[in-house]
Amino acid sequence: MKRKIKAMSLFANVGIGETYIKNAGIDVVVANEIETERANFYKHLYPNVDTVIGDITCDDIQDKLIKKALEQDVQLIMATPPCQGMSTAGKKKKDDPRNSLICHAVKIIKAVKPKYVFFENVPEQLITKIMYHNEFTLIPDYIGKELGQLYDIEQMTVNSADYCVPQSRDRAIFLLTSKECKKKWLFPEGVGVRKTMFDAIGNLPILDPIVSDISYEEQLKLFPHYEERLEQAKKISKWHYPPKHVYRQVYAMMHTPTGKSAFENDDEFKPKKKDGEIVKGYKNTYKRQEWNKPAFTITMYNRTIGSQNNVHPGRLIGKDEYGNDLYSDARVLTIFELMRVMSLPDDWDIPEGYSENFIRSVIGEGIPPLMALKIMEVIPDEA
Repeated sequence: MKRKIKAMSLFANVGIGETYIKNAGIDVVVANEIETERANFYKHLYPNVDTVIGDITCDDIQDKLIKKALEQDVQLIMATPPCQGMSTAGKKKKDDPRNSLICHAVKIIKAVKPKYVFFENVPEQLITKIMYHNEFTLIPDYIGKELGQLYDIEQMTVNSADYCVPQSRDRAIFLLTSKECKKKWLFPEGVGVRKTMFDAIGNLPILDPIVSDISYEEQLKLFPHYEERLEQAKKISKWHYPPKHVYRQVYAMMHTPTGKSAFENDDEFKPKKKDGEIVKGYKNTYKRQEWNKPAFTITMYNRTIGSQNNVHPGRLIGKDEYGNDLYSDARVLTIFELMRVMSLPDDWDIPEGYSENFIRSVIGEGIPPLMALKIMEVIPDEA
């Protein structure tokens, strides 16, 4: 790739979406992230990027970003504001201030005037309203009113599974091309055949969970091959280690078939509370993934069996002493498996000192990087 397009990343998180875009001739030179923990992670991955830590809603941070972008001749701005205020997994408050963060990105865009702009968020962004000129306005209408005179705007809800990612993840994306450019930035066609969970993690051997509320002796009795499977996992990756779960959840999932929820089991094998009462919940929780489809959307809450669609697909491995079917991998995905499902490289360079929960959370917030690459690859060669 001979071309080089300098870019700025706003709401950068830890930079998952930027993983492969150098292959498309995109060179991120400036980034902004409000949280120091995430920004330091970003700086570990991209030490040559000028990373500004601070709140984009503050005038001094905005001025600093504008100055750096103009000095570096930034021609692409990537903006991925937090989605929790509008996501189906969030509370979806009408006046959530996070929904209006896009306004601060727009202010920077109007000052810098890059050739290209990339907005990414959850599909709910398309039906979310923000306050604009004293009335609630849909975000797509706001973008059109603020930037429509400067840019040709392409808008589409895309699924990451159509772009080589073994995960079904719908995203609302806007591609903006300066009206001064000769060619528009258009969405690429999908790849056709989708990658499945089996394509992503089907070659990995069985890995038993750590059952946190029983003794080690009881763990080995429950999973006689636990130690040898753990040793196999260590050889694959330091991030392929067993998640921890309580026995009652593990017991339910051991009796839950691939693609099914434990709520579909007989009462004996349904999810239960400590007192033995059956948990109330939806059938997309306590649910195993499916082997022959892309993974369900990875969320920030991917560490819990009781959240949506989080459990490993598992394999039928035999029967218990009463003749009931038993299934392997009664656990959520490991961090290494999450990396594969997100299309991250096996050697993704996670820095030391971050908690498992933090790493899981930022992976769940990220843009699948292969999808980002496929979209960046079709930025027109001629401006």
